[in-house]
Amino acid sequence: MALMIAPSVQWGQLLGQLRSAVPEAFGNDGNPLNLIEGQWGNPGHGKRYATAVDGSELGRIPMIDLDTAKRAVKFAAHEHQSWTQVDLDERRRRVSDCLNLLCAHRELISRLLMWEIGKPLKLAQDDVDRCISGVEWYVEQIEPMLAGRTPLGVISNIASWNYPYSVLMHSVLVQALAGNAVIAKTPTDGGLFSLTIGFALARRCGLPVSLVSGSGGALSEALVRNQDVDALAFVGGKSNGRDIAASLYDRDKRYMLEMEGVNCYGIWDYSNWNDLAAQIKKGYAYGKQRCTAYVRFVVRRSLLPRFLDAYLPVLKSLKIGNPLLVDSPDAPLPDLDFGPLINPRKVEELRVMYSEAVGAGAINLFEGELNEDRFLPGQDNSAYLAPISLLNVPRNCRLHHNEPFGPIDSIVVVDRVEELISEMNISNGNLVSSIACDDSATAREIAAELRSFKVGINQMRSRGDNDEVFGGMGASWKGCFVGGSYLVQSVTCGKPGDRPYGNFPDYTLLPERR
Repeated sequence: MALMIAPSVQWGQLLGQLRSAVPEAFGNDGNPLNLIEGQWGNPGHGKRYATAVDGSELGRIPMIDLDTAKRAVKFAAHEHQSWTQVDLDERRRRVSDCLNLLCAHRELISRLLMWEIGKPLKLAQDDVDRCISGVEWYVEQIEPMLAGRTPLGVISNIASWNYPYSVLMHSVLVQALAGNAVIAKTPTDGGLFSLTIGFALARRCGLPVSLVSGSGGALSEALVRNQDVDALAFVGGKSNGRDIAASLYDRDKRYMLEMEGVNCYGIWDYSNWNDLAAQIKKGYAYGKQRCTAYVRFVVRRSLLPRFLDAYLPVLKSLKIGNPLLVDSPDAPLPDLDFGPLINPRKVEELRVMYSEAVGAGAINLFEGELNEDRFLPGQDNSAYLAPISLLNVPRNCRLHHNEPFGPIDSIVVVDRVEELISEMNISNGNLVSSIACDDSATAREIAAELRSFKVGINQMRSRGDNDEVFGGMGASWKGCFVGGSYLVQSVTCGKPGDRPYGNFPDYTLLPERR
């Protein structure tokens, strides 16, 4: 039987469910609105909003101008004053009510994410589930975290498109739970519809949240440097993050800037290849479009043949395709490793980086191909990229120093431990690294030399949930660390003179890595 889009994920059907669930968030033309001054409105300038799944248009993004964004922040600052008078028990009740509503709409939100950012169903559900369970943990644990602390003020959130719920929505709800008013910018590349329902439900529960859409550059004076913004939470690329850090250097403003870095896995005197292969396969979830994806493997020369025996079959086994297709109306959605990248521009960017590296002398170890049986006949699949792996990328290539944020791996061969450490520290700090080594003492010695916030020994590390702290080293992070009590500390004030732990310009308050 020919492939078809599963009835349970037809876009028109999902959009109808969304509009019925939160009709206040949509204009007369059927497109989402902005949540400003406690009300849905301000359609702004509609910009085409397409899905990477097949290139079709999903709707229009309601892009606003700078003055409108400033008005939204001004209202949030006013609302913060009244929100600080709401006691913690009431804040917990309202956040819990919101979580119950998110649970009730879990499947709708997950299916919206499939269209908006191309996640297979299980990964989309995981994004929503991690948000809900994570905030539930804070609802239970928040009281001792707030002891002796007061809310900071208006928290501005500018986040990447890849985890709208487990990163952005999670942070927003915890920030509000801690007593702050919150404003967030919709990621332009994905998350518009799924975040619209989340913020609409939060607003119905009486939480002081605002949601705006617009160009990051155009709105930065309102959302970044505005005197009414007391803290900025940013997740994005190194270039934008550096500009923001520079603009905030001499300002009395709290910030948490999570940026990119080349996350590496070092292989030294190791023998458990089946376990490593399982880790590598899991690491391909969502096409490595994650800040904690491992994209560089540094391997001892004598182990390269055994490493490739474990590594290459994983790449050949990966299933990539349209995550919405089934071969019969009642068939389950496909269990894919990943679907499209976020847009065709990203695929083209990675292909250019790949061609540059090969042209400069890198060895093409593996170049996967898309299976036509996992797409509709004639569909636009320009946002899809099968995995690629290169050996010994020259140092003058972008892939040597930059995170690809997609399914391109670089393999580096070394002979000495000192070389391994140097090659793993290539990006002047990163978020996660790992060492595969049979000798735990040697692994710990290597780990101590790595400029990575988290280091795993014979396991991959991730952002983590609940009480696990998250941050970065060097150029991969600026400002307060988050996770556990640090997330609450980053948006609250303690005793006069207290400073949150973090990666600040003087690097004086880095906690021990976990």
